[in-house]
Amino acid sequence: MRVPIIAGNWKMNTTIKEGLELVEEIKRAKLNEDVEVVLCVPFTSLLEIKKSLKGTNIKLGAQNMHWEDSGAYTGEISPLMLKDIGVDYCIIGHSERRQYFNETDITVNRKIKAALKHSIKPIVCVGETLEQRENNMEKEVVKTQVLAALEGIEKDDLENIVIAYEPVWAIGTGKTASADDANKMIGFIRDVIGQKYGDEKEKIRIQYGGSVKPNNIKELMEKEEIDGALVGGASLKAAEFIEIINF
Repeated sequence: MRVPIIAGNWKMNTTIKEGLELVEEIKRAKLNEDVEVVLCVPFTSLLEIKKSLKGTNIKLGAQNMHWEDSGAYTGEISPLMLKDIGVDYCIIGHSERRQYFNETDITVNRKIKAALKHSIKPIVCVGETLEQRENNMEKEVVKTQVLAALEGIEKDDLENIVIAYEPVWAIGTGKTASADDANKMIGFIRDVIGQKYGDEKEKIRIQYGGSVKPNNIKELMEKEEIDGALVGGASLKAAEFIEIINF
């Protein structure tokens, strides 16, 4: 039985003070105990929010990391640094990282291996652009991303990896893939993983991301293949995020 996972991606938002206030609101709510909740916050807030989450079941996530433990990589953050804070998860390969910061399938794979080495669970983002979907390339694109991400990954590690299917055209646009479309694509991703790992594909959790809101989470979560959501803008509003957790 795969435990549903709802992760909030705060992106480049919130000061430390604002982040702590948001966490306090979330902590005061009665949250669905059958759901794993993760907050992926800016680097500057990780340590203080880790302290604030003490005594709760809410997990802490980062939004990116380097694949090396240390070195001359000015401005980068290593998995050792994240582990030292007590980070549980890290988003890897988000489309915004791929689009704006030259993230590639090769660097995504390196980061996944580094995260697993240090017992940080990667949330690995895959998804197609609108142009790719309109040209009926979405399956080809996503299959390539998934197989490249998992290159050299052992089957025993699958239960420690989360895949987030985020169609690029639905991120921050207000557009959402229909629940049926999201379910079909996530089922396709699981089948791709099955071609490589057999029945171990059932261990990996696959989220949907892309303008997830309180008004569409229930329909998404009713689908057989969808194991949770990676939530962007709605995770910055405590009431909305709580409603999504309690779908």
